[in-house]
Amino acid sequence: MNGDWLIRGRDGRLTVYLPSGDAVLCRAERGPSGPWEDDPRTVGGAQKLHPGAAVGQGADGYAHLAAWRPTAPGESGLVHSTHFRPHLAPLDWTPIGHPDKKGDRTGPPAVTVDGAGRGYVFVRNGNGGVSLRNQKVKGGWGGWLDLEGHDVEGELAAVTGESGLVELYACAPGGILRWRQESDGKKPVRTEGVEASVRPGTLRALATSDEHTTLFFTDGSGDLCAWRPGEKPVTLLAAAGPGPVSAVRCVIEGYDCTVLAQRSASGRVAFAAYPTEQESAGAWWTESGPRLPADAVVSVALDEHEKVVAASLSPSTGTVLLTRRKDEPGLALTEWQEL
Repeated sequence: MNGDWLIRGRDGRLTVYLPSGDAVLCRAERGPSGPWEDDPRTVGGAQKLHPGAAVGQGADGYAHLAAWRPTAPGESGLVHSTHFRPHLAPLDWTPIGHPDKKGDRTGPPAVTVDGAGRGYVFVRNGNGGVSLRNQKVKGGWGGWLDLEGHDVEGELAAVTGESGLVELYACAPGGILRWRQESDGKKPVRTEGVEASVRPGTLRALATSDEHTTLFFTDGSGDLCAWRPGEKPVTLLAAAGPGPVSAVRCVIEGYDCTVLAQRSASGRVAFAAYPTEQESAGAWWTESGPRLPADAVVSVALDEHEKVVAASLSPSTGTVLLTRRKDEPGLALTEWQEL
């Protein structure tokens, strides 16, 4: 799943979105901090999907999902679903087409939701740039927009700033490409990027203040870096493992902090925290939980009490483990529990 697949719904309940063969499953708490549903539900009905779905969430708490589906031999199209509340079934998949009108998959999609609750689906196109299709102000979907770009690699990182405006980051040889909306509902435009050595598939963006989003990525030497447009990338610490980090902002002992989580090279989940946008303060990893399979991924969110909760998922086994922050100083976590 591209994006944060552990989210808190508008009713305070947590939901996980899980890849499963040719489908995406969702499973939710029965109540805030309560037991979880016994069985997951299939998102969008019986439509068969290709692997590599994406998920994003708006300020309204609604989840938006996008995925590729097979349409004909050697051809695919993108579909979109909205999940309004954890106790409701997600909407059926709605076809939204192909950025090149037809053809096979061009790259993994990314999803974000603007301040008005409209979904934005980004995907690499056949020319190596990025295309976008988004929901319109008055309902329905606009046409596909070519945002240009070149030689885009790996997963895209879509994010909505605290202003409600949408941003997109992409990895290309030699650096990072960036697009940003100038005003509500407008087409995102190519803007300042940065030269950097970036490992494709490691981008993750987070809104970190009224003015900024912060992009986290792993550079060619294996360091986890943070970049805010207008500044130079800053090395935060050595990456714990090969994949992207998951990131969330929360208050720890009265301070606005950014919490990072990543499956470490040892197989456990590593956590780090530092004052938001103050990378110079330093951060270090603390590992937690059991050793996980090599394909395990992690996602962090905030629960109904605004406390950090984390989930790990092993797609090969379907096992989901969950932990929460304790009522103690620092970032002490409860024992991991299998859902």
